[in-house]
Amino acid sequence: MRWPNALIFAACFGAIASSTDAAEDLGDADAGKVVFAKCIGCHQVGKRAENTIGPHLNGVFGRKAAGLDGFNYSKSLVRAGNSGLEWHADTLSAYIENPRAFASGTRMSFRGLKDSEDRANVIAYLRAFSDNPQDIPEADPTAIGTDHSIDPTILAIQGDPEYGAYLSSECTTCHQIEGGDEGIPSIVYWPDDDFVVAMHAYKDKQRPHPVMQMIAGRLSNDEIAALAAYFNNPE
Repeated sequence: MRWPNALIFAACFGAIASSTDAAEDLGDADAGKVVFAKCIGCHQVGKRAENTIGPHLNGVFGRKAAGLDGFNYSKSLVRAGNSGLEWHADTLSAYIENPRAFASGTRMSFRGLKDSEDRANVIAYLRAFSDNPQDIPEADPTAIGTDHSIDPTILAIQGDPEYGAYLSSECTTCHQIEGGDEGIPSIVYWPDDDFVVAMHAYKDKQRPHPVMQMIAGRLSNDEIAALAAYFNNPE
C-alpha cells in the first residue's frame, strides 16, 4: 500500500492516506480498446497523446486527481485531488461509472459506463499506458499493499454512511466537509480502507497525536467504518 507524502495532517487528523488497489480482475484489454472508442472524442492515450477536451490518460494510474500539468481541470476535481484522491483501478471505476455523481461540478459530460465488465475492460486497456504495465501483480493497479497490520476482517466491515454522518460532527469541528484543505487538510474522498487504516494507526498509538489517539480510541470498529463510508463521498 502506497502512502502519499502530500497528506501531512496537523491538528486533528494526521497523514496516513494510501491508495488501496482494486483486487478485482483487470478485465480484457482488447475489449477495453473497443470500449475506449466512447472516450476518444475527449481523451487521447498512447504515443503522442495530448490534452484536448479532456486530459490525456497516459500514466493515469497513481496520479493525483487533477494532477496533470497543463490542463485546466474543474474545481471539483482539483478539490478532490487536494483532498488526497488518486487514480487507481477502484477510483477510476467509481468515477467512470457516473462522473457527476462521483465529483459534482465536474465538466466531464460523459454519462458513465454502467456495466462493470466494460469498466474493468477499459481500465485494463488504460493500464497498458501506465508505468511498468508488464509487472503483474506489482504494477499499479494490481499491487496489494502490505505495510499495515490491520486485520482484513476490520477492513471488510461495510460502514453505514448515514451513521457516519451522525458521528461526523466531532471531525468537522476541524475538517472542512466541503473538501477545503486550508489550514487543516481535508479528509473527504478518501478510499474507505485508507480512512480505516489511518484511524486504527491512531487507535493503536502508532501515530503520535494525542488528540487523534483519544478520538480514535473512543470509536468502535463499526463506527470507524461508518465514518469512512460517509467521508468517502459526503455528497
